Parts: sequence; C-alpha cells; structure tokens
Amino acid sequence: MSESANDHREIAQQLDLLHFQPEAPGMVFWHENGFVLYRLLEEAVREQMRAQEYAELRTPQLMRRPVWDASGHWEHFHDGMFRVEDQACEAAIKPVSCPGHIYVLKQRNVSYRDLPLRVGELGNVHRDEPSGTLHGLLRLRQFTQDDGHIFCTHEQAHTELLRFCRSLPAFYRAFGFDQIEIAFSSRPKQRAGDEDAWNRAEAALLAALQELGEPFVHQPGAGAFYGPKLEFALRDRHGRSWQCGTIQFDLVLPKRFGLTYVAASGAREHPVMLHRALYGSLERFLGIVLEQHGALLPGWLAPVQVHVLPVSEAQLSAAQAFRARLAERGLRSALRVEESLSRRVAEAHADAVPYVAVIGGREAAAGTISLRAREGQRELAVDAGAAQLERLCAAPRFAA
Repeated sequence: MSESANDHREIAQQLDLLHFQPEAPGMVFWHENGFVLYRLLEEAVREQMRAQEYAELRTPQLMRRPVWDASGHWEHFHDGMFRVEDQACEAAIKPVSCPGHIYVLKQRNVSYRDLPLRVGELGNVHRDEPSGTLHGLLRLRQFTQDDGHIFCTHEQAHTELLRFCRSLPAFYRAFGFDQIEIAFSSRPKQRAGDEDAWNRAEAALLAALQELGEPFVHQPGAGAFYGPKLEFALRDRHGRSWQCGTIQFDLVLPKRFGLTYVAASGAREHPVMLHRALYGSLERFLGIVLEQHGALLPGWLAPVQVHVLPVSEAQLSAAQAFRARLAERGLRSALRVEESLSRRVAEAHADAVPYVAVIGGREAAAGTISLRAREGQRELAVDAGAAQLERLCAAPRFAA
C-alpha cells in the first residue's frame, strides 16, 4: 500500500468528504459525505455524555478581554487567540469553552448537594496556528472541541477521575483502537495559581494513576497553565501514537472567576474543576480514524453503507422498494442505475462502500437480493437481507 493511501487527506478526497482552500486556512469545508461522519462522531460523544449525566451547553463564540484576563488566556495564550475589536473593546474568539461553562454555573446557587455537576459542549473553537504548522484535519485553526467539565468537591474528585479514565478503553475500541498510552503532564514554568494548589492537583492525579494500575510516562512541564493533566494517546495499526483524550485537574480557574458552592458547613468554597475531552478535536480524531482504517471504514461509519444496484431498468421498482426498507432501518444507501452493472460495482468498490445489493431479474422474481460484501457474496430474501445489513452496520453502544 502506498504511503498516500494512509494519508487522511488523500482518503478524504477519495471519499469526497471535505476540502480546504487558501481563503480559509486551517478550516474545513465539509461535503455531504464528510458531514455524515462528523455527525456520527458528534452522536457518539453525546451518547457517552448522556450515559454519564452531562448536561449539554452552548456558550458564546466571542467574549471580551475581561473574560480572558480572568482565565489567564490573555496572558498565557495571547498569540494563540484570534483577537478582535468589539465596539472599541478588546475581545477574542474563544479558543476553549471553559470560561463560558463557569459563567453558566455562576448563575446558579450551587450547593454541595448538587455536586458533582457535569457539563459538556461540542464547542466550535479557534486558535491562531501558524500557517506552516497546519496539516489537514490534524492541525486546524477552527475545530470542534468536545469540551466537558466536572465541578465537584475535593472528596468527589478521585471517583470522577477514575470514572473518566475507566470509560475510555471501550469508547476508543469502538473506533478500532485497542492500545492506549497514558502520560502525566506536570506543572509548566509559566503557570497560574500558587504552589500549594499545584501540589494538591498533581497529587490527586498521581493517586488516580496509582489506583488505575496502568503504566504511564511523566512529561515534566507539559501541563496546562492552570493545571496538570493526564493525556491518553492511541496507537494505530501503523504503530503511530496520537494524543487524544485528556483530563485536567484545575484549582485555579474556579478561584479566579469567583466560582463557589455552599458547603455542608454553610461556608462558601471553591469547587474542583476537571476539564475532560474524549476526542480533543473532533476533526483531528476523524483524521486519525481515517489513517487507521484507510478508506475501508467500518460499516457503521461508512458515509454510504449500501449501494442498491438493479441490473436493468426492469428491476428499478424492486430496487427502490428494497432501498425504502433500508431507510426504514436507518441505513444510508444510494441507488445507481446508470452504466453497466460491472462498472457500477467497480465504482462502489472505488468509493469504499462496504455493501452492494444487486437485484436482477431472477432476484426480483424470487424476492431476494444478491448481497456483496468485502467478505464475499450470498443471496438472501429481501427481509432477511435488510435485517442482515442493519446488523452489519449497527453503531456500537457508547454508553458507559
């Protein structure tokens, strides 16, 4: 297999998923097939969020400088933000969703009885990456971050950390990744907060790692400026490692934004804020999935799952009826009638469509289909064929 066959940019072009152009550097123009994949990844993380009782939020794209002064981004991430003028006020397009989630919680009178509170957002974020670093879906200026935050007490944080870490293997396995590597990223030189907060945060992550019992590497100085983190990298079938999931232990931002809850004693205390992501970047994760599988995506991820091919116009009505059965079962199909059957079958293979249902005169008369798959060919009754395709293309369960 050529090296370009493993390049997600070549695969995306082959499957007509998306394109880039210089008028919007580092930003994706999604085509119909690509947006199907985008929505499937969205739904996967939403299913995980629902199962783990996250409330989904949506927060503003543009916020003025006081927000980013409070978060520390204006000081520590100044060159990475798209800064704009908003009616003579300095402002920036958000690079993260954390401050917006804090502001939502500040609207509530949160008690210790309400904790832990879990919120998440599939947030569209922007970062002013240098043009020379942009690389297809793997390094963008605009991307979708599955930004989730857990607000909890210090006593609850250990359980929340373990819950997140233990949910990751099954989630990543659904996309074909079985090997996960863990890194502990500790305090950077440029950071916010006092040393006591950093000591407590790092100790909490190390305690969780000890209970997990999994090997990990230490990355000194690689933490975020507001807290240390655990990073989860996936190893693909080519032996390459891709950093994806992360969870960060933050005692800094709740204090800087004045976020508190009413403790059992009646006093006001700052919660622990855990920043977590499964993909990190939805677009980047899709690029990794494409490089893992090539064009031969699993049935549930294929933009078009079935090509329905009548041998001639005489079988068109039977083909349309079978396609309607597939639609009733939620399957994504296309009906092709132009050109010779052999040419249409070849096009289905070139487009990496995993299943082809051929209906000729014999099949139409017998109420059957000839089902062609990557694994071989067989004849099935129409109802049995539709049911079999539904099973073959069923999405995995992401609930954890």
